[in-house]
Amino acid sequence: MKATGDSIDPTEVARFSAQAAGWWDPAGSFRPLHRLNPARLRFICEVLTTHFPCDERSLRPFSGLSLADIACGGGLIAEPMARLGFAVTAIDADEEAIAVAREHAATAGGLDIDYRVGSGESLLQDNARFDAVLALEVIEHVVDPAAFLGTCSSLLKPGGAFIGATLNRTPQSFALAIVGAEYLLRWLPRGTHDWRRFVRPSEFVLNLRRAGLKPVRLQGLHYRPTTGDWAPTDDLSVNYLVAAVKS
Repeated sequence: MKATGDSIDPTEVARFSAQAAGWWDPAGSFRPLHRLNPARLRFICEVLTTHFPCDERSLRPFSGLSLADIACGGGLIAEPMARLGFAVTAIDADEEAIAVAREHAATAGGLDIDYRVGSGESLLQDNARFDAVLALEVIEHVVDPAAFLGTCSSLLKPGGAFIGATLNRTPQSFALAIVGAEYLLRWLPRGTHDWRRFVRPSEFVLNLRRAGLKPVRLQGLHYRPTTGDWAPTDDLSVNYLVAAVKS
């Protein structure tokens, strides 16, 4: 039985569930996330090492801190966060993805990650609170983005940090993320994204503020076709990341 929650769109869950077996295949349907991961991790680590007092020279600089990875999928971000010392709770509405994530964590050095089937709302019901909350490539798939960010804020302890990642709603993102990635290059199955649900940075920031979070950083990501990787940029017209803190 799949979990239900206020933020969950069952149609979106079913679309990703059909691809769940390929989460850790770098050449499969989640190839774009594998290519994005190094750039996303650099941003996350830069933000969190700046925000929290920690020894950047340590192999586990975030030991003693807790982190929630909302809509974690197969664990592409949860695993490196656990290796960096966070006590990680990773949750997704897709039980197939969680099964894949648990199996991979067990075979990748016995990582201790608290994987759960559910939603951010279900974590709130458990009275869980975290030092950091991640919501990467998920807000464009939820039913109510403003309510979803309210949930993320409620999951944060005072002084906690939030990091989100999504796609801007621009002609450039339609051309690259829909036409290019889904139809021409076939990096993603057709229908993976609905351009109308992409979130403009101004909308993201406004909803963060309404949720009681203070935005502190915005950064775009630019795909480099010559190297096949992603680089930081000031251009927010397609992919971008946002960081915010809770006072």
